[in-house]
Amino acid sequence: MGDKMITRKLSSNQKDMDVTEIDLQDYKDVDSIAFYQVPTNLGSGMSMESERLVRVHACTDQNGVNFLHKLLHRLLEHKMYSNVVNLLFHGIEWQTEGVQLLCSFLGPGSSVKQVEFQKNVFGTKSSAALVPLSEMIQRNNTIKAIVFSECSIGASGAKLLASALANNRSVEEVQLLDDSIGAKGAEELSKMIEVNCVLKLLVILDNISIAAAPIFSAVLARSRRVEVHVWGRCHDTRGGMNSCKIAEFQAGTGSLRIYNNINSTGLQRIACAMAWNTTVTTLDMSGVSLKSKWTKELRGVLERNRMLKTVKLTKCCLRDKAVVYIAAGLFKNSYLESLSLDGNRFGGVGLEHLLCPLSTFSPLQRQANLTLKVLSFGGQQTNIGRYGITAILQMLETNQSLLQLAICDDVNPWIEEINLHETPLHVAGKTREIYEKLGQNGSSVVPNDLLDLPLSAPTCCQVFLCGQELSGKSTLCSSIKHCTNSMKLPRMDEIRTSKTPIEQMSHANENGMNIIFDGNTKLTMCNLGGPEESIALHDFMFVVHGGPRIFMIVSSLIGKLADKYPKSIVLIEQELIYWLKFIVSNSRRRVWHSFIPCVTIVLTHYDKVSHLAEGLQLIVATVQRLREDFCSYAEIYPTVFVVDSRSQVSVSKLTHHLRKTTKTVLQQAPQVYEVCNDLVKYLHNWRLKNDKSVVKWSEFCEICQLSIPVLRLRSRHDNVEKLDTRRRAVAKSLHDLGEIIFFEELGVLIMNCEWFRQDILSQLGALKSIKIENSGFVRKQDLEKILQEKLCNQIQRSNWRAGASLQSGDIINMLLKLELCYEQDPGNPNTLLLVPAMLEESKEGTQRWQLTMPECRYAGRHMECEDTHMFLTDDFFPRLQVRLHNKIMCPGSQQGAVYNLEKNLIYTVIDGVHVRVELGMKLGSSIDVLACSTRNVTDMVRLLHKSVITTILNLSPGMTFKENIIRPDCVKYLIPQRFRTTQLLPVKKIKQILLSLPAESIYVYQHTWSAVENNKRAILMSGLDHARDLLSDDDFHDVLHRRYYDLQHLATELAVTPDNLQQSETIAESDAVDPSILGIAKGVEMVLQRLKRIEQGIQDLKEEIARLRYYEYHLVTELHRKMDYVMNYSIQLEDRKVPQLFYLVSLDSHSKKLVTRILPGMRSLRVHMLCEFRQEMHVLEDQVGCDLIQVDNRAVQSLLPYMSKFMKLLTFALKIGAHFIVGMGEMIPDLSREVVHLLDSSVMYGATTSALSLGALGAAAMYGKARNNGSQSGANDMGEDMKTARQWLVDFLKGQGILTGMDIAQRFGLWRIRYRDDGHIAWICRKHMVARADEIFELPL
Repeated sequence: MGDKMITRKLSSNQKDMDVTEIDLQDYKDVDSIAFYQVPTNLGSGMSMESERLVRVHACTDQNGVNFLHKLLHRLLEHKMYSNVVNLLFHGIEWQTEGVQLLCSFLGPGSSVKQVEFQKNVFGTKSSAALVPLSEMIQRNNTIKAIVFSECSIGASGAKLLASALANNRSVEEVQLLDDSIGAKGAEELSKMIEVNCVLKLLVILDNISIAAAPIFSAVLARSRRVEVHVWGRCHDTRGGMNSCKIAEFQAGTGSLRIYNNINSTGLQRIACAMAWNTTVTTLDMSGVSLKSKWTKELRGVLERNRMLKTVKLTKCCLRDKAVVYIAAGLFKNSYLESLSLDGNRFGGVGLEHLLCPLSTFSPLQRQANLTLKVLSFGGQQTNIGRYGITAILQMLETNQSLLQLAICDDVNPWIEEINLHETPLHVAGKTREIYEKLGQNGSSVVPNDLLDLPLSAPTCCQVFLCGQELSGKSTLCSSIKHCTNSMKLPRMDEIRTSKTPIEQMSHANENGMNIIFDGNTKLTMCNLGGPEESIALHDFMFVVHGGPRIFMIVSSLIGKLADKYPKSIVLIEQELIYWLKFIVSNSRRRVWHSFIPCVTIVLTHYDKVSHLAEGLQLIVATVQRLREDFCSYAEIYPTVFVVDSRSQVSVSKLTHHLRKTTKTVLQQAPQVYEVCNDLVKYLHNWRLKNDKSVVKWSEFCEICQLSIPVLRLRSRHDNVEKLDTRRRAVAKSLHDLGEIIFFEELGVLIMNCEWFRQDILSQLGALKSIKIENSGFVRKQDLEKILQEKLCNQIQRSNWRAGASLQSGDIINMLLKLELCYEQDPGNPNTLLLVPAMLEESKEGTQRWQLTMPECRYAGRHMECEDTHMFLTDDFFPRLQVRLHNKIMCPGSQQGAVYNLEKNLIYTVIDGVHVRVELGMKLGSSIDVLACSTRNVTDMVRLLHKSVITTILNLSPGMTFKENIIRPDCVKYLIPQRFRTTQLLPVKKIKQILLSLPAESIYVYQHTWSAVENNKRAILMSGLDHARDLLSDDDFHDVLHRRYYDLQHLATELAVTPDNLQQSETIAESDAVDPSILGIAKGVEMVLQRLKRIEQGIQDLKEEIARLRYYEYHLVTELHRKMDYVMNYSIQLEDRKVPQLFYLVSLDSHSKKLVTRILPGMRSLRVHMLCEFRQEMHVLEDQVGCDLIQVDNRAVQSLLPYMSKFMKLLTFALKIGAHFIVGMGEMIPDLSREVVHLLDSSVMYGATTSALSLGALGAAAMYGKARNNGSQSGANDMGEDMKTARQWLVDFLKGQGILTGMDIAQRFGLWRIRYRDDGHIAWICRKHMVARADEIFELPL
């Protein structure tokens, strides 16, 4: 159809004409129509803006004929609107006839889904003109979205609209923008929300903020799942009015965020509505000044609401009285998990009340709140005081629920170093966060003389369009820019061109940065993606800049522009995942500007694809799945925008979303110097006027002196140093905002970042004419010559004149500063340069080590990104190549060192150790570090960590890596990376394996490697390596220290008070330890004495392991004696008619899992029993067992004490490698964590902190400390606990029809025996009866 244009312009003497001359058949495939009212002198007409969008320019001619009315008549008569789904009316002055025609057009048979009115006038009395439109909306069942923008419908119009929507069951989206519906209009909308359950999105931009409270209270009170955004007007720092977000509710995530400008009455109304709400899970009121009356209402919310999980009240001016109300609510709350109160003004009294429900003050008391997991408080205005410190200590000693406690702004800034080696924090691997926090103390503090610069919210934002080549990003950017400035209508002669206006603008701006000014807000559109470049310029933009930013992932619905077949869902998902990882990876790199990026997904080329309804549903489902997967990393907007990039109407909703999201991001961003906002617009105009993109520092100072009063030197008495410091601070702030690139050391400022990226840095990949010297170096003079030619030779599409003051030497200095190249001989003007971006793949065949000696040893580490939502960006390895060179080859280092580079490879020699650093495969998230030397493994691993791995970690501060051991044979023979994936062993895993082994097996343990094959051809045979050869001595010592820590913990569990310890150092092996509390105390003394000697240090690994084995032996002996005591304490009471040791397994999945928690209502359990042969207890694999259909309260009360003792004994045995219950295997979960939950669950039955909650070993220690009770009393209480569990087992077996010993033998495979030496009775398996027949005799069943 092309750009067919039909226009009509009447002269003064021309008669009235009809629109029958327009052939509507030419527009049969149109799905969008945009009506614009234009002046009479421009004439009326129609044009095809794209294949599916028609633009109508309507006016009333000199004879009073309205083109819009005539066209609507024509469309109604010929029924040529069956495919139209979108209508846009801009600047239309409606009359009664026009409104009636529009209602008829939208009547029965219409397929219109969206109607948008922009700057329309509905007569002198809005209510009268909107009455027929309201009646039509009430009857219509096809319209999904209605938008009124700057139409001045007022409160009366809002009332009519609300009455229509109250009965409508199709409209899902309503937007009232730049209007003033007032309090009355808001109340009418709230009544509509109470009865309308179809609405999904409501956006209001009102001139006053009172509209927020009624609407949100209705949404919350009725638990409507409708997304609500309310905007209002607020005063800026200069007395002007700007639009700002009042509040928002994201129904998809259950997040309610209130920003400001709601009065106290409105806030209380919203709080009251939340009491029984079921849709809000997160309440964020950070920065809102709250009174104690509001927190009194919040108390009721905490007491009644069962869905609220997170409450954020940061910087809300809360005082002691307000916190007391919150604490009162916590007493009755059992659902809240996170509470943030930092930045408030309460003191020790308020803190004491706050921590009260999280603490206990006597052994008989139950903690009031057991669900709160995260708590934060503190800040500069919080005065914790003596009472607060006491409350914190009490809470830390007795709390059973908190997992994270944050006391903000409470780190001593003068502490520079702290030693946490071998502490429990070090053993648990949690010292890194502390060291990072201490490292931040070294950061520079803003001097006091800079504080007189006023602060305000930033007014500039970067919008990154991420997408593949030919996805329509440039056209989309131009359409958004044109749509933002849509108030300036194009002239008709601009439309009658050979190209559409959007394509023409895209062609004109494709090489420049797209700058959009939306009022006082500046949007910088940056295009990411396109053909693969030799240097990662996109990532460079993230490394240099921070500041507010928004991301749009633009994906085409078609594979190729020539095709009209939709792209597969799999390809679209892969593209979305790549860009999401790209965004997250780059955003996490600037940890000091950490934020959750806002991401919007846009699908283009919708006009070129037919029959996409089912495909869109699959795409929406895919996006929803990605939202859930990336919820902690990116805020993905739930609506997917499907647009025609060339159509202004098609991108209008996207443009509106971009404008509002920008204001939200700027409102949440950290404040900047107010003068920076002045400079943003001034420098933009200055650059366009002066046609310069690069200035020296002196020129920038001149700009400040002439045009910026705050940065002006007013007299010779002013402090010049202070002024210069202030100017540099402002320049750095502009640098962080992404407005300029400030090279402070070089004294250069890049005013146009996109120009620098495209026209300067991109030339590095095109420098193919330079003579490459050995090892990839180039002569500095040659590079300067080529760069100078590039600067001088004008490329037609580029604005090289903008960088006229930039010399090739300046570019090289910038590259050095950005770590994009390095000098072989710094300071020498004739030095060679190496630019990693110019390196190419190696053409050599098989790789090999330069060091080949028989006594060489090999070590390798595979550093893999632990988070699957991130990867190493394209600029990472080139910068690593430069940084490692600067670190290893710095002046004063070893002479004659080797440092060779290839693309994705570093080969260097450090202190005689040959090191290879290899980047993982494409889009990978790993780096391999290999070493070859005649030195031992420990020395090589230490050197790799000190020189290479530390540099990798510093270069990617926002990422965490998992360290894996590479099979030494793979390092020796340099097996390619694609075959090494099966030859990796996590360091953490091998340490866990060693910790689970007995002491005698640690030193001799061998890891088995699988074979490496390629097309059924063996590349590397399977093999074995000792753990001591894979780990360094430091890692091995870490394993042993952890074992010592576990042994000390076990000894503490067995220990009694020091007063009861014996003075003798050793206990003879032949001494019999009586199975009682005092007997255990007697055996513990030796353990404690030996553990003290362990702390003094041990010479070598073998000696350490030998001593460790000796200590373990005695601890295991104590465990077995304790187990025997638990089993045989009541031989006289019952003659062991049933087995003693049983356990429960879950049968929910296809595998058995040991049950570690017992709760009422549990189903699908099975009871099994252990073979009880002393010191050789084990599981019977072929045991039938008995099914337990459901667990009742009696079973829980009876089994909980027994499971507490059984689980804790099993945990300690496993920690020291004493697998005295053989056969548990995969049934055993993380018992150390499960035991904590098991012990906590005893509180729900009113148990006190006695033997019941401490377990078998803890019971021994506790009863040993109780001097007044004596050992016999403790044994009796423990016996009562076991008697209760055994009685339940007897009753359970009787209920299953198991009445005799023969029934037990058939069902559990156990027979009753008596030991010949001590007369104890046990139930053992048939194998033990045969193998140990001389030690036992069988009893009758």
